[in-house]
This record gives sequence, structure tokens and C-alpha cells, in this order.
Amino acid sequence: MGGKPQSGPSGLIIVDKPQEWTSHDVVGRVRRLAGTRKVGHAGTLDPMATGVLVVGVNKATRLLTYIVGTSKTYAGTIRLGQSTRTDDAEGEILAEHIAAAVTEEAVLDVVASLTGEIMQVPSSVSAIKVNGERAYARVRSGEEVSLAARPITVHSFEVADVRRIRGGKLVDVDVTVDCSSGTYIRALARDLGSALGVGGHLTALRRTRVGPYSLEGAFTLEELAENFNMLSLDDAARALFPVRELLDTEAVDLSFGRRIPAGTGTNEGPVAAFAPDGRLMALLEDREDAAKPLLVFAADDGGSAR
Repeated sequence: MGGKPQSGPSGLIIVDKPQEWTSHDVVGRVRRLAGTRKVGHAGTLDPMATGVLVVGVNKATRLLTYIVGTSKTYAGTIRLGQSTRTDDAEGEILAEHIAAAVTEEAVLDVVASLTGEIMQVPSSVSAIKVNGERAYARVRSGEEVSLAARPITVHSFEVADVRRIRGGKLVDVDVTVDCSSGTYIRALARDLGSALGVGGHLTALRRTRVGPYSLEGAFTLEELAENFNMLSLDDAARALFPVRELLDTEAVDLSFGRRIPAGTGTNEGPVAAFAPDGRLMALLEDREDAAKPLLVFAADDGGSAR
């Protein structure tokens, strides 16, 4: 059945996701606040995690696929001396080892080995599909799941503090990780503990950045209920992509589906093309001597945030 056409402003909302909420819960709340069903998010945060969740409303949902692949930054705490079924604090403890002999120097050495371009085995309770079913669903049904290692990039892995707790039997390590899309911080915690011979899991996680969007521009759900702050489609695209300012003739040609010349820059990937009046018209990608439209936005797609 066809639904009613979507109306209302389009844009991105940078949500500071609360703990114990799923990303789907946040989307449901934003749907009610925005008064539209056309809402999605760019990259799931586990219920335990807090921080930046980028939510698209109406036509801005078309940008989400480009946001999902951007790099991300996290602040978290890794507990050494305990391994859990989920590699985080939500899973049952599977093994405990006294971590008293673990030194800060040893932690830093292993952290260095987990930095750069590495192969990572995702957590078995990740959302990766195995034969059409999410890995976490198979684990919860009692099945043993083994996932293949995947290439990721950990741009930086910084240790902010190393604390001994419970009489020195366990060690908490506060970290900041800047990484490529597809990196599992839980898996980094697991691998750090495994390399040190004591096991490890993630006890706290806060996402502080997704691509160009950070906590500085994020709002809690309570704040959004009082004042629905939304980044307009135009502003969202300017932050996310290199920008091409179109000439009047180019804007007219593009609006009629005619070819326009390739840009003069050396940008790889999509470029946000703006009309002389400042309106986002399209996402373009240069193909030889012409610019190919990847997405075209109608005249009323952008607009101001309300």
C-alpha cells in the first residue's frame, strides 16, 4: 500500500543517545517529535553506549548511506582481568584472571599493536549477518558463532588512564579511539585483554564523533522535546562533502537533467553541488569530462531547520 507523501523539513539531528536506549528506540522518539515516519539513523550504538547518533529526517535520510562509512571517535573504559560473553559489561562473565602483574608499559605495547591497519574479528554478538541471520541472534539462541576477520583502520588508540581496582586484581584502562567504520571497540577490548593474557571487556563507551558531526552539536532527547533542533539539509551536506558552487547556467542545466562539465578540483567521491542561491541541488561525481548526478534534490528538499 502507498503511504502519504512525506512533508515537513528535511535535515539531520545529532542525538546524544542515552544509555539503555537502542538506536531504534531513538528513531521512534524522533519520528514522534518530527511528525513523520521517514526517519533513519547512520550507524547503530549498543544500548550500553551513549553519545553521537546521527538521525536523518525526510529527504536527509538519503545522506545516511554516506555518513555510515565515515570515521568515528569513541571514549571508553576497558576492564582487564575479566572476559564476558558479549565482550562488554552486558554479558555474563566467562573467565576471571588476576591482572596485578599487568603493567602500564605492557598495556601501551599491545595498544600500539592494535593501531593502524589491522585485521579484526568482530564480536560474536555483533549485527553482522550469518546465513541471513544476525550473529547476536544466533549467539542468544545458544549457537557458537565464529566470524571472519575483517580489515579495519585504527587511526589512533590513546590511553588516558590506567587504574587498579579491587585491590589490584583488575585494571581499568580509559581510552580514546579514532577508527574507520566497521571497527568494534568491544573487540579491541577483548583483543587487548587476550594479548595480555588476562582477558578484557568494555565497561563504558561514548561515541564522541561521527564524520564531521560531534558531541558539541548534539542534543539530548529531553532537549529535542523542548526545542527540535535540526541541521538543515543544506548545512548537513556542506559539513559532510566537498562543495561545488554552481554557475547559474550549470544550475539550470542540472535542473533540466542536462550534462554539466566536470569540476576543476581533484576530489574523489561525491561533491555537494549548490545553486547560486545557496540551495543544495545534487550530489555529483566526476566521470571523465562530465559530472554525474548521484542524488538530485528537488527545490523544496532543503530549507531551514525548524
